Amino acid sequence: MEHYALFVLMSILLIILPGPDTGVVTQNTVFHGRSGGMKTVLGSTSGLLIHTLAVVCGISAILVKSAFLFSIIKYVGAVYLLYLGITSLWSLRNQKTAAVEQPDAKHQNKSPFLQGFLTNVLNPKVAVFFLTFLPQFVTPGSYAFLQFLALGLTYTLLTVAWFFLYVRFIDRLRAWMKKASTQRAIQGITGLALVAFGVTLALEKRP
Repeated sequence: MEHYALFVLMSILLIILPGPDTGVVTQNTVFHGRSGGMKTVLGSTSGLLIHTLAVVCGISAILVKSAFLFSIIKYVGAVYLLYLGITSLWSLRNQKTAAVEQPDAKHQNKSPFLQGFLTNVLNPKVAVFFLTFLPQFVTPGSYAFLQFLALGLTYTLLTVAWFFLYVRFIDRLRAWMKKASTQRAIQGITGLALVAFGVTLALEKRP
């Protein structure tokens, strides 16, 4: 592999940039605590592993070249992000005193792991990113399969490490963040962010 240290540095900078994963992890950490946040992270990183294997097997290349497949996955992912965002915003209208006192009740049947997984695996932009980013650090003709796999696993582990720290930080503020006014603000912000990400994904043009 070429310039592995540079790959790690660039990966860290890209990982800490807020994206759909950040919104979902934040929301689930607030409502489910550290356990819910980490389950979301594990779901998200499982999606990264799927994208890594897709790159290794050449599936991502097919996805990028096929306008039809790209559009299908893009719109399904966009609809899912819009669903999460609108659900979060809609719950603000239906929020009552009892729900504020026990905010986890309305979220207890939702799977943080599945939310994290679907948010990531249904985002074709991640597939395109992996397909264009990883090859820049691969030495041509020298165990390309293992190199792609190592880079993908490195990116996944760095993602887990960053979100582990992020979840711990959010969890420490949980008592303050679960106040009624703060909770409404978080729901509103994350809801709007997820809707924005969904709209952006829907309007994304095939590379």
